[in-house]
Amino acid sequence: MVVDEETALVSTESAVFLQKLVDKNLISESEKQFFSKPRKMLLVNFPARLDDGSIKLFSGYRVQYNTARGPAKGGIRFHQDVSFGEVKLLAFLMSLKCAVANIPLGGGKGGVEIDPRKYSAGELERISRAYINAIKEIIGERKDIPAPDVNTNGQVMAWMLDEYEKFVGEKQPGVITGKPIAVGGSHGRSYSTALGGVIVLEKLLERLKMQPKGQRVIIQGFGNAGSHAARLLAERGMKIIGASDSSTTLFNESGLDVAELLASKGAGALFAKNARKLSPADFLEQECDILIPAALSDAITGANEGRIKAKIVLELANAPVSPGADEKLFEKGVFVIPDILANAGGVVVSYLEGVQNASNYYWTEKVVNEKLDEIMTQAFTDVFDESRRKNISFRNAAYVLAINRILTAEKLRGNY
Repeated sequence: MVVDEETALVSTESAVFLQKLVDKNLISESEKQFFSKPRKMLLVNFPARLDDGSIKLFSGYRVQYNTARGPAKGGIRFHQDVSFGEVKLLAFLMSLKCAVANIPLGGGKGGVEIDPRKYSAGELERISRAYINAIKEIIGERKDIPAPDVNTNGQVMAWMLDEYEKFVGEKQPGVITGKPIAVGGSHGRSYSTALGGVIVLEKLLERLKMQPKGQRVIIQGFGNAGSHAARLLAERGMKIIGASDSSTTLFNESGLDVAELLASKGAGALFAKNARKLSPADFLEQECDILIPAALSDAITGANEGRIKAKIVLELANAPVSPGADEKLFEKGVFVIPDILANAGGVVVSYLEGVQNASNYYWTEKVVNEKLDEIMTQAFTDVFDESRRKNISFRNAAYVLAINRILTAEKLRGNY
């Protein structure tokens, strides 16, 4: 496949972050250039049969950004707005995320341009199988390991695993993670992204000498990560005062009933008694202790960062705070726990799932969570210490830490 220079460049948003690191003398210009392009980008246009018997051509992507520290790792999303630019950014972030967590994996990402709401379960199965069949040559337990992402789940991963195993002619459960437990998945994977975020949040509260109980939390996005975060934080005595999804925003400064939120979301419509609805913009700007963007990117930008009243922002979504807004929030004394640390719990347990697949020995949920806690605690400590040592934001500290770890691997390999 031929890709022009503009398409191959790292996304504008990541380029801005990298340039800021150069401007602050945290990385060199040559180091920035080394990270400016992904190592491999694949575009596939593949056919799948619909229920009416017709054949439709779908477009899919897979990007392997950097694999110096291990096989590429990253989810597959089904969304009508998937593009090379988005997949490239997410693969870049995955490279950094795995390095921040200090697990032996590189960064990748994939996606299919599709609105899954418009297709039946049978059609989604055929599309899933056709996509994995189209990219099968570049994935593998030791090459590139996909996982679920936006609008994909364990069932989709099971279909993809089955299709891939037909191709190789043997069982290879470690080629895909985020699988159902019955086909080699790991306990704890379904809520690992949220739990990883909660762990690093607790560690920051400890450092700031803030008690978890009574902290006021607003969660934008009540999908898998956001809903599990609400449950876990409520269990720790925190007060969820705001929750939103794509169709509604609910706010009550006295606190929302998390059990009611979870039950209503499961029934298909987020609801809570005694809650008032706000506009999406006003919702983010309410006074709180902890704001958790857990939806899509660019929730906080230069247009609204001046009105953010949270003390801590925990990025469970990917890239929800723009580069300029991140800098301004740091100057205001807001602690932003960046996505490559805050939502790394998912890839950590995916890594642990792969370890279990390789050994054919599976741990209990308690053991998995203990291992997740150990890895996330160390990752937070590394980032916090780097931030304090250099008097830089958590994001800059996480980027520098990750880039240096990747460059060390590249230097040892003789590539840089």
